[in-house]
Amino acid sequence: MGSLQAQEFAALTESGDVSLEQSLTWHLRANHYPPVPLSMIEACIQAIDIGQRYQWGDADLNDRVDLPEGVLWRGEESAPAWAIIESHHLDAFIQSGEEEE
Repeated sequence: MGSLQAQEFAALTESGDVSLEQSLTWHLRANHYPPVPLSMIEACIQAIDIGQRYQWGDADLNDRVDLPEGVLWRGEESAPAWAIIESHHLDAFIQSGEEEE
């Protein structure tokens, strides 16, 4: 169910009906237990951006993303983009590298 909802939230963002911040708010609160703190939204947005740019060779999934105050990844205040994408199930928010005609 969570994966399908994430795809729906991402589709609403892609269509312009809902902001990415709102879609991520719904996703992080409804598709995770316990819900992910909303302070992670900015880090998720940065990880999504890196994931998107990675497809074109403009970024590396090991690029670090600063985490919000009080959040650590393996004792560090930043995490690689891949870890945020994977642990927060953000794949649906990364558009494929294929262009539509």
